[in-house]
Amino acid sequence: AELNKHPVEGFSAGLIDDDDIYHWEVLIIGPPDTPFEGGFFKAHLTFPKDYPLKPPKLRFVTDIWHPNIDKTGDVCISILHEPGEDKYGYERPEERWLPIHTVETIMVSVISMLTDPNDESPANIDAAKEWRENKSEFRKRVARCVRKSQES
Repeated sequence: AELNKHPVEGFSAGLIDDDDIYHWEVLIIGPPDTPFEGGFFKAHLTFPKDYPLKPPKLRFVTDIWHPNIDKTGDVCISILHEPGEDKYGYERPEERWLPIHTVETIMVSVISMLTDPNDESPANIDAAKEWRENKSEFRKRVARCVRKSQES
């Protein structure tokens, strides 16, 4: 209801099925001045029963090539990681999930991730390597994803 009253630029979100508040579909518009510009990327946001104590999961259903999105479409960003200490010591607790996060803060973080990938902690090692070592090939592969997203 809040998103309908105050839409946020760059994405739209809503329930997949009006009877199920735990499964949402989001449409992310590729951010301007990025390789993703012009794309329409669909994803599913699935909330656990103990939300907001635990984070939702975000999975792209549209093909997308990105260092922080694994090959099955699962998004790997700090604010979607379980709250508390990171057993690997990479993330500070305040970077991880906090119950104050909303769909809006999650989506703003995802749009930021598209704009500025974190290749230091990749979910897709091949995309991260290409992002670091062969930006022109990375852009070509993303351009194919953008074209495909426009067709569906």
